[in-house]
Amino acid sequence: MNTKNIKHFLLAGMVCCGVSTAITSCSDWDDHYESNADMGASGSNLWQQIQSNPQLSDFREVLEKTKVYRMHKKTPVSYADMLSSGQAFTVMAPLNGTFNKDSLLNLVETVVGDSSVEKSFVQNHLTRSLVSIKPEPARLMMLNQKRLNIADGKVDGVTVTEANNHAGNGVLHILQRALNYKHNLFEMFCDNPELEAIGANLRRFNTDEFLPEASVQNGVIEGVPVYVDSVVIEKNRLLEEIGLLKDEDSTYVVVAPTIEGWNEIWEEASNYFQYEESMEKRDSLQQYYTIRALLEDGIFNMTDQKSPNDSLISVPYLKQNRTYTNNKYVYHVFRDPFSEGGILYGAKPIKCSNGTIYTTDKWSFTPEQTYFKELFVEAEGTHLITDYNKCVLNQRQLAADSIFEGKYLRIAPLQATDNWDVTFQVDNTLSGSYDIYAVVLPKSVYNQTDPDQRPCKFKATISYLDKKGKIQKFDCVNGEGKAEFQSDPEKIDRVLLAKDFKFPTCSYGQNGVRVTIKLTCSITARQTSSYAREMFLDCIYLKPHTSKSE
Repeated sequence: MNTKNIKHFLLAGMVCCGVSTAITSCSDWDDHYESNADMGASGSNLWQQIQSNPQLSDFREVLEKTKVYRMHKKTPVSYADMLSSGQAFTVMAPLNGTFNKDSLLNLVETVVGDSSVEKSFVQNHLTRSLVSIKPEPARLMMLNQKRLNIADGKVDGVTVTEANNHAGNGVLHILQRALNYKHNLFEMFCDNPELEAIGANLRRFNTDEFLPEASVQNGVIEGVPVYVDSVVIEKNRLLEEIGLLKDEDSTYVVVAPTIEGWNEIWEEASNYFQYEESMEKRDSLQQYYTIRALLEDGIFNMTDQKSPNDSLISVPYLKQNRTYTNNKYVYHVFRDPFSEGGILYGAKPIKCSNGTIYTTDKWSFTPEQTYFKELFVEAEGTHLITDYNKCVLNQRQLAADSIFEGKYLRIAPLQATDNWDVTFQVDNTLSGSYDIYAVVLPKSVYNQTDPDQRPCKFKATISYLDKKGKIQKFDCVNGEGKAEFQSDPEKIDRVLLAKDFKFPTCSYGQNGVRVTIKLTCSITARQTSSYAREMFLDCIYLKPHTSKSE
């Protein structure tokens, strides 16, 4: 394997590392880690055993040249120093000629390669657990957090040629060849050229978090604690929401498009997350919600799937503990994933240490299945009513499949001839087009014996923010071009307020009132005998408008 190929597979060490610690100086490190640990019968430590074995000279050279990284910075401490110290390790040492020593040593001389050699090769052969090779199977965690199995005299399928060489600071096992490095899902996104566009977006959300409770303190200077060993954990706020793809103890299935397919859907999806120009960090918000929208319904935690061949349930469903259903889709639930037409049909599997990525040339979903969802404003949800005048509002319940959430809002005029108005807040709109409806229930839901058969007549106004962040208003018109609507008192009436209405900006994930729909009763005194001012409103309904909606 040439240097270029090794660098390709080891690059995950720099960009995908997990827990790290900081060393303030070489002498501080010696003071903290050196101990009076007794040596083995021969008086040798692990490093001395490796030095004395001519079959391990290649491994020895790599250990001497590879430096310890802490908080993404190279320290003066080599892994030869580590294995000479009082710290305890188990070492799985590969025989000479079973790995490309020259390529590794060349990588160590580069900024990128040094930390990747550390994680993907050196740490892949060291563990802090003291493990002897026994007949019983065992599982151990290496320094790079990878999990390996020991069984039948083999470590992850690699034969142990010489076992249980005990030293004063650990145990040395000699392997027939080097252990393969297993990329986890996150690392595969980072390193695989077909998926690197996704990996680059995921890495944007990496942050380091200092853990004082896990760090080693060495006094206080001017009231500020000084740490000999500062423990920092790398976190990713996006992965915490959509799936812990770095977690070696998890098992996920992920469906993802290759680079051409990703670029195509990224351009489409990002247009739906256009925030007003005056918003702070608008570009960051757009990037965050776009990648989240494209990935979150394609990540499945397999420990939570009851019958994965029948259906796969994505992480958002499990977090929210409910489905979102419309006439066509059950959001976050995908039936028959491996059958023709399913999201994994014909996809190419890539095995990783904590799951499988199924790659496709095209995205396996549509916007309407995932992020461009139908929106429902429950009329009875008083927290979404921003203003009302000249009316009395009553929340009512009626168990019926045709009524959204089995609840509705009765709007009655305060005085018999009052023309009321009610304003509803609409959250999480995207910068896309919707068909907007008011769903009005028949009068019989309230009075089944003698319902009022007069229709209600009303107007509707949409308020929203333009690209400059200024409030704009749109007066809705009916199919005849008139700015009035009337409901059918004898049926559930889905009154179309606006067809193909385009919001220029996105309100997704934002607090405060940004989009509202105001309904205003518009019955004149002369029309009182023909129309009723009482309305039974089920919900305001926004249906995504696409070319298929025509």
